[in-house]
Amino acid sequence: MALPELLRGRLRLPVMAAPMFLLSGPDLVIAACKAGVIGSFPALNQRTTEGLDEWLTQINAAVTPDDAPYAVNLIVHPTNDRLQADLEVVIRHRVPIVVTSLGAVPELVEAVHSYGGLVFHDVTTLRHAKKAASAGVDGLVLVAGGAGGHAGTLNPFALLASVKPWFEGTILLAGSLSSGADVAAAIAAGADLAYMGTRFIATEESSAPEGYREMIVEAGAADIVYTPAVSGIPASFLAASLQAAGVDPAGPAAEKEDVKAWRDVWSAGHGVAAITDSPAVAELVSRLEAEYRDAVDRAAAALQQ
Repeated sequence: MALPELLRGRLRLPVMAAPMFLLSGPDLVIAACKAGVIGSFPALNQRTTEGLDEWLTQINAAVTPDDAPYAVNLIVHPTNDRLQADLEVVIRHRVPIVVTSLGAVPELVEAVHSYGGLVFHDVTTLRHAKKAASAGVDGLVLVAGGAGGHAGTLNPFALLASVKPWFEGTILLAGSLSSGADVAAAIAAGADLAYMGTRFIATEESSAPEGYREMIVEAGAADIVYTPAVSGIPASFLAASLQAAGVDPAGPAAEKEDVKAWRDVWSAGHGVAAITDSPAVAELVSRLEAEYRDAVDRAAAALQQ
């Protein structure tokens, strides 16, 4: 297992609550870290760099060395004109983990390494994984088929099998992971951490509207639609949300000015199949731990039959 020293002894479960646009904020991050899993949020969930500074001050005041560490997601793309300013704030606050998206840049990796931080980069294909590895990242987030948002199309185990033989860093696996048994399966297959997004949308501390949480609880895997019709890039959305917004998943990208991706059209992954409620994060993590241990015990018992 390629678990960095920063994480050893600080995790109740090998899980990161994924950074979710508009949904992850200080309340969710702090609750996750206090419960023993990595909490995270996208820097752009705060509308300004000054606001990001305030959020990090709040999180650093609440999260102690006895808690799980937290992560900030940075969009590394020319369209993000806040990147450099946000990175400077991240460095000043010595954010333990930075999750990068849409660009693996060696200079950014070196900047985070300068204070002892880790960089995990999210990828959907083998080609992108190799490119990120060459930039020196510490870990790869494999966003496989079945994940919410902008996900890949490969089965999680297939993408993992494509990366595991040659990558020596930390591997995080995303795609349809909602239960403790799913976490155990990911670890058994060779991942180091499970990357769970949809399951944490349906929690009390997420910033999701109540209707969003209820839709996730009521949905099944067949209610997830993978379509480019919302933003022009294929992503997974709740069918009922698409219908409510008047978006045809088989049609061209939506051009309605009053319909915005993520705010009005809600994303989720196939993991909705295992979600039946919206508990507090502490309760959820306790449940995930019990399910995880039960799955491990079942596997051990099967070997003895």
